[in-house]
Amino acid sequence: MKNTSLGGLEVSRIGLGAMGMSAYYTGAGRLESESIRTTHRALDLGVTHVDTAEGYGPFINEELVGRAVRGRRADVVLATKFGLISHTGGSAPDSTPANIRTAVEGSLKRLGTDYIDLYYQHRVDPGTPIEDTVGLLAELVAEGKIRHIGLSEAGPATIRRAHAVHPVAAVQSEYSLWTRDPEAEILPVLRELGIGFVPYSPLGRGFLTGDIRSLDDLDADDWRRTNHRFAGGNLERNLRIVDEVRAVAAEIDATPAQVALAWLLAQGDDIAPIPGTKRVARLEENAAADRIELTVGHIARLNNLPAPSGQRYDAETMAAIDS
Repeated sequence: MKNTSLGGLEVSRIGLGAMGMSAYYTGAGRLESESIRTTHRALDLGVTHVDTAEGYGPFINEELVGRAVRGRRADVVLATKFGLISHTGGSAPDSTPANIRTAVEGSLKRLGTDYIDLYYQHRVDPGTPIEDTVGLLAELVAEGKIRHIGLSEAGPATIRRAHAVHPVAAVQSEYSLWTRDPEAEILPVLRELGIGFVPYSPLGRGFLTGDIRSLDDLDADDWRRTNHRFAGGNLERNLRIVDEVRAVAAEIDATPAQVALAWLLAQGDDIAPIPGTKRVARLEENAAADRIELTVGHIARLNNLPAPSGQRYDAETMAAIDS
């Protein structure tokens, strides 16, 4: 597995998103032993970057990751997030100093470590100036509790203001063949400032694997059933996207997931996606995308895929995303 740098933090080119091991998606929370085996296999393959958050569960995903990396802490770049949970009785997002300090101590305990490699603000808090938030995070860096600062779903102006207080190593946002929003404004700012980019849901919430052909493929409590891109007939309309990805995959003897990840890697060396899975076989498939070489023609075909039908989140959730 190749490595890359996120604002000075070395990570594997392809990481592991742990959220789906515990919550939200089909099969979440089942067979914890398989999730732990998947994490161990990731580390064996050189996948060092493991991403979680206190909000996943909440709390149980960090606990799972902590158990999975026990005894192998030196092999892992641990990333987690704070802010969508208030520990002070306030409303979320909560980026007050008291909340952040309570949150980081909880994450350290659940992860079974004395430092976090990359600590993200999960969503920008409109009630707390970003300068104050990053100032407090800079104190945690000085204290050795966190090594690097990250932002999730932050807009260009917020990124600039944050980076002026203390270097931001990475920004995380949704980015894939069916969510290309960061290309317009976010990626140019990150490259100007030397900040790395971590795409979450790089496989379109599993859709780009080609394995989801109808809502019947999802559990009754799977969050995707209510997502605009899967509901109201949009899933069927969006199959035209994945079918083209499947066609490219067939031409190069790869899987659709590998093609989708290889396309992301081709967008720049400063991009380190974190596909999520709880299965060893899927982990091995995703990690192998590091070796896939797309031709100029294939990249052009993928660049010209139609826009997806449906918004990526509902209106309330989109309103919480900084712009």
